[in-house]
Amino acid sequence: MNYNNKIKTTRQNNLLKQLVLVDGQPGCGKTLFTAIVAAMERVELLNFSPELENLCALKYLEKIDDDAVETMIKIQMDLVLYETMMGRRVNIRPRDLSSIFKDVDRSEYLNRVFSYGDEETPKLIEEQNPILHFATHALLGFSEPIFKALLGKVFIVEIVRHPLYMVIQQTLNKINHYSEKGSARQFHLFIKHNGKQLPFWNLDQEDLYIKAKPIDRSIMEMKKFNDITNNFKRKNNSRYGNQIQTIPFEHFVLKPKKYLKDLELNIGSRITDKTKEIILKQNVPRVKVSSGIPLNIYKRCGWEEPVEGLNEKDELAKRRQFAIDEGASNRALEILDKMSSDYENKYGLWF
Repeated sequence: MNYNNKIKTTRQNNLLKQLVLVDGQPGCGKTLFTAIVAAMERVELLNFSPELENLCALKYLEKIDDDAVETMIKIQMDLVLYETMMGRRVNIRPRDLSSIFKDVDRSEYLNRVFSYGDEETPKLIEEQNPILHFATHALLGFSEPIFKALLGKVFIVEIVRHPLYMVIQQTLNKINHYSEKGSARQFHLFIKHNGKQLPFWNLDQEDLYIKAKPIDRSIMEMKKFNDITNNFKRKNNSRYGNQIQTIPFEHFVLKPKKYLKDLELNIGSRITDKTKEIILKQNVPRVKVSSGIPLNIYKRCGWEEPVEGLNEKDELAKRRQFAIDEGASNRALEILDKMSSDYENKYGLWF
């Protein structure tokens, strides 16, 4: 490493008041939660931050020093908040999940476009005390730079889900995202190995990943994410445990009341009538876990209408059969079954 340790970067004056990250693996259902969180009092509309994720990735790979990554995180979060509060960072594509037209306060964002900005923006932030809000992708295990940079200003809502409910989307991702054209639309860090590139989180399992089928890759990555995240939580529970709320998707969509109450307390916000409307639009509470809403983006990720007559146990069996039909190796199936058993033991069955 060629760090210049004589120079330390810093940012002492910050605009950010509070940040909430809704985090989880692909297919965990976090977009359902981002819709709910965005509809809570003072919470800004959903946004994404590949910059934040890639800064944490650089630190995980030891490609950046502590002071540099923490300063960059502070700058990036202040910049996003600054631009959001004056309407510069506004998504007006109606079909996007991060669109202002998906937010309960769309008029607020339209008004900002025509309001005074620049010097007036810090005053607006002080008056409104907004909560910046991102969806992040399996970031918790790599998130220590965020906690160190932002201290008590950040709260992470970790969404977990049964591995069999995530395996279809993650397998489709491996097929679609990592083709030559698909990888150009992926904005996370890749690492180079024997002339090939692969997502950075596959560090230390590069050869296995490159040789594996899409289904085996998805199972390997789920386990890798689980291991990294669980290790981080065990190591840092005393320091950051009170800034993390873990929500098992299945239990939430069937009986959300307790989790919503805890969420209000944890982020210091309030569920309003508008929030309740969004919760109902997400078909929460629901009778069956798989009874989601038929958005096109969910369909592209492998969601299908629940099969009439299948119970919850049957739904899991159907998804395990998907792994078999995709040609999962015996070793991958063993890992998938072990992750499934561990999840059920940790969070309990919902049926």
